[in-house]
Amino acid sequence: MTVALRTSPALDARSKYLRSLVIDGLSAGRGHVGSPLSVIEILRVLYDDVLNVRPSEPEWDERDRFILSKGHGCLALYAILADRGFFPIEELKHFCKPGALLGGHVDAHVPGIEASTGALGHGLPIAVGIALAARMQHRSSRVFIVLGDGELGEGSVWEAALAAGKHKLDGLTAIVDANQLQSYGAVEDVLPLEPLADKWRSFGFAVREIDGHDIRSLRETFAALPFERGRPNAVIARTIKGRGIGYAELNPAWHHKSSLDAKAIDELRAALDAN
Repeated sequence: MTVALRTSPALDARSKYLRSLVIDGLSAGRGHVGSPLSVIEILRVLYDDVLNVRPSEPEWDERDRFILSKGHGCLALYAILADRGFFPIEELKHFCKPGALLGGHVDAHVPGIEASTGALGHGLPIAVGIALAARMQHRSSRVFIVLGDGELGEGSVWEAALAAGKHKLDGLTAIVDANQLQSYGAVEDVLPLEPLADKWRSFGFAVREIDGHDIRSLRETFAALPFERGRPNAVIARTIKGRGIGYAELNPAWHHKSSLDAKAIDELRAALDAN
């Protein structure tokens, strides 16, 4: 099944606000654009409604863990963490500048970041290890991870998926940001993945497939975890790369921009306002 996305609910005020924070980060002059915009709603629901975390105590032992395996989508996570108070929101405007807290891929020295990622394919192996550790230490902590669909071409993802199924890690939830594009083209052209849900099921996962921009669907899906006792969870979140900026949606030219001037930033803000 492929979820139709052109009927996704319109962006509400909070989703627009979080995107405006992403643009604040881009105002530093560079960064990935399309990738963070496809995961805003997923991260919003996780941090607003699901994850048991403490912004004032980011190293709290009993916290749930979240890993953004597609580390280049970092501006979405930075926006959420800043909004929730893990670090000052002003840090966004220093994104990628020399000596700044926030770099171009997520880094574990940033409060609220569990693992440094960006070399694709590493996040799920880390998440499996964390989930196993939680079981061995008799902690109730859950582990959530967001992977990009283009990232699934990495063999380490599927090796980790095999281990998750073998160990029946029902406290682990892998969320695929299925936004249809990767850095050099459509996922379907580079390395086709469908039937994607069936692949995860064959590795022992219980699977749900949803519209990754639908806040209600995301809340209902995460509230149903674990989907089956004794099986790790996979959520295939069908999304639109660049969501919220009309001319950037499903446009590979907006995967990353190495030079964004004040005019380009103003155009991004205007496009978001007009959404």
